[in-house]
Amino acid sequence: MILSNDRVELRGLMISSWQKFQAKQQVTAIEEQIARIIELHPEYNNLITMQNIDTDYSPEMGQINPFLHISLHLAIIEQVQTNRPNGINQVYKDLLIKHNHDEHKVHHTMIDYLAEEMWLSQKYNTLPDEQKYLVNLQKLLLS
Repeated sequence: MILSNDRVELRGLMISSWQKFQAKQQVTAIEEQIARIIELHPEYNNLITMQNIDTDYSPEMGQINPFLHISLHLAIIEQVQTNRPNGINQVYKDLLIKHNHDEHKVHHTMIDYLAEEMWLSQKYNTLPDEQKYLVNLQKLLLS
């Protein structure tokens, strides 16, 4: 778990994790997790740099925020590990079976719903609706 609300600090952790991983230096468990996610996204490899530590990304301009995307992957991992919301661990296991154990594909199907729930939470200044989020994930098993 990463305990910080500081954007520069979080991005710095991602950048240093990626640099250490590329240099084959010793990394912590969370640094390895971050680096493995970045490794799965070659389109982000050149964006995870100190030059971009304070860059703003605009979805309205078609820009994808690589740091946000990595954070959403990490959130899915943490949700599954802690089974919060309650039942997400089983949904994740079932989605893995449905998608031939392709963890990355499962993350991406789940990320869309997580991002939507986070956006709604921020828009309406409320806590995320964990039950609605879980129900939406369960619907993925039916499609």
